[in-house]
Amino acid sequence: MKQDPLQTIEHEIALLVRLTTAYKPRLGALDRSEYLLLSELDNDSPLAMNILAEKLQLSLSTASRQVATLEAKHFIQRFPDPHNGRISLLEITEEGKEVLQRVQRARYEVYEKVLQDWTPDELKTLEANLTRLNRDFKRWNK
Repeated sequence: MKQDPLQTIEHEIALLVRLTTAYKPRLGALDRSEYLLLSELDNDSPLAMNILAEKLQLSLSTASRQVATLEAKHFIQRFPDPHNGRISLLEITEEGKEVLQRVQRARYEVYEKVLQDWTPDELKTLEANLTRLNRDFKRWNK
């Protein structure tokens, strides 16, 4: 009996997440949440906690815990918003940027090896489909 494509997609995504997190030593010293948080702050900084949480679709309490962990490691810093002293802004530190860049290089090298036999067209198709899937999940989850 042939499986429904959505069942296969669901399973393959779950397996992909497992496989990419199972090899953490090869992919760098940051866990998934740290990596995503630092990446967001590296791309768009400084940010208020609520904006960061919204961008990553996290609850404020979850974002606060993750931020506290990164602050303790000196990967991000918090400072008062010059326009509203009641709000704290977050930005990545130089140490955080260095760690993020090391992890990004390690991840890139793994993906480069894993995908070495894929054609440029296959890579472009995968890129487009993953981007679309993430965009659609974000839109669905609002």
